[in-house]
Amino acid sequence: MRAMKLLFFFPVCVVCVLSCASGAGKGALSVNITDNSKFVLLPPQGIEQAMDMAQYLSTEFMGHSIFLTSWVKADENAIEMTLFNELGASMGELSYKDGAVHFSSTVIPKSFMRAFKPEYIIADFQLCFYDPVMLSNSLKDSGLVFETKDGGRRILNGNEVIIEIKKTENTVELVNYLKKYSYTLEGDFH
Repeated sequence: MRAMKLLFFFPVCVVCVLSCASGAGKGALSVNITDNSKFVLLPPQGIEQAMDMAQYLSTEFMGHSIFLTSWVKADENAIEMTLFNELGASMGELSYKDGAVHFSSTVIPKSFMRAFKPEYIIADFQLCFYDPVMLSNSLKDSGLVFETKDGGRRILNGNEVIIEIKKTENTVELVNYLKKYSYTLEGDFH
């Protein structure tokens, strides 16, 4: 039963199914950061540092704690993630390359897959690990402000902090105050 909860709540917490993903000009994929602001997904070349590593994810969403492991390979060509539950069973694969996001899973019900928006996982990943100048320019086009300080990142809507990211050598913590979810990634990020 716990595995089924993990299976259901992980995608919900990370991608905020209640929001819509859509194309924004010239076929580019975007996600809603706020009701009025879209973030256009950046090309894979925007990553600050290539990675090929295990990452441990703990998340809080709607009072539920979820723990997963992912193998992440991200470089200037693509972002690829394989997700595993606490028992090591594969829950699915997510990729972003050639301007398209793909998610496949043999364990998540097809009815849930119709509402699943994997673009939100890619967007959060980019907010954490992509070039600050590219992020700032993209978010400014959406009417949002991107700030960096002491290795951390913040996204503001006017004077309101809507997303905060704290980074150390071994952890990345993302808090989305607007959509009320948070998660911590553990890995070797230096």
